Amino acid sequence: MAKITIEPVKEHIGARVLVDRADLLDPEVVAACRDALEERGVLVFPELHVSDADQLAFTDALGGRASFMAKAPGGTGDDEDVYKITLDEAFNKHPEYVHGTFFWHVDGVLIDQPPPKATLLSARQLSGTGGQTEFANLYAAYDRLPEQQKADYAGLRVLHTLAAAIRPVVEVVNKENVALLDVAADMEHPLVWTHASGRKSLLIGTQADRITSLPLHIGRALIARLNEHAAQPELVYSHDWRVGDFVIWDNCGVMHRVVPYDDPRRTMHRTSIAGTEMVA
Repeated sequence: MAKITIEPVKEHIGARVLVDRADLLDPEVVAACRDALEERGVLVFPELHVSDADQLAFTDALGGRASFMAKAPGGTGDDEDVYKITLDEAFNKHPEYVHGTFFWHVDGVLIDQPPPKATLLSARQLSGTGGQTEFANLYAAYDRLPEQQKADYAGLRVLHTLAAAIRPVVEVVNKENVALLDVAADMEHPLVWTHASGRKSLLIGTQADRITSLPLHIGRALIARLNEHAAQPELVYSHDWRVGDFVIWDNCGVMHRVVPYDDPRRTMHRTSIAGTEMVA
């Protein structure tokens, strides 16, 4: 039997997973990780040093890979389904995309398909300063709302746009910089995502532009307050990377952001588990 130890790191989010890389594909390890991901939201495998092949195999074992970032600015790893996150100009001619990750977001909500179930990230090279990744539990954020607010928000819908996602990182939003990610589209989603499991989570982040049934300023103020609510310290885990760290998070119930850095050598390899349910 493969040996695996899973240790919670905070009350509401995160777990440290201790397992030998050779045992990563053991069915009992895969099942334990799948269950822990549902319960803890973020799993950290310290200094596991997975290869692209290891990462893809584990992605497939957990649920099958998605390659929704094929047209995004940036480079790829050894496989087309491995996305290289870097500011290195040799791979990424549009740093605005990476800069946008400095703000809270959920992957894949600007694409007309089920968002990725989970995201897997391995640290290949780090910046001397900054670069930590922060994760906020959107299930717990919903659960902590007063009952009246849950009732008030039940029917609200939110327009998510690329313009909103890049607004913090460009002087002026225009057709040219909005066109950087040509797979993106404006998408309308419920503010409260009722999952197939029955769990409910908020669906917010910087890409959430406006609430369709409210005046612009009222809706944006509400989104800002909910982003702050979800990012309260008790619900956030901040990961201070070391080379070789491998992290997985539930993309459908956790939003994330990166502490700003400017070292172009920082490189992360990302894969995604294919989603199985549309938000709506």
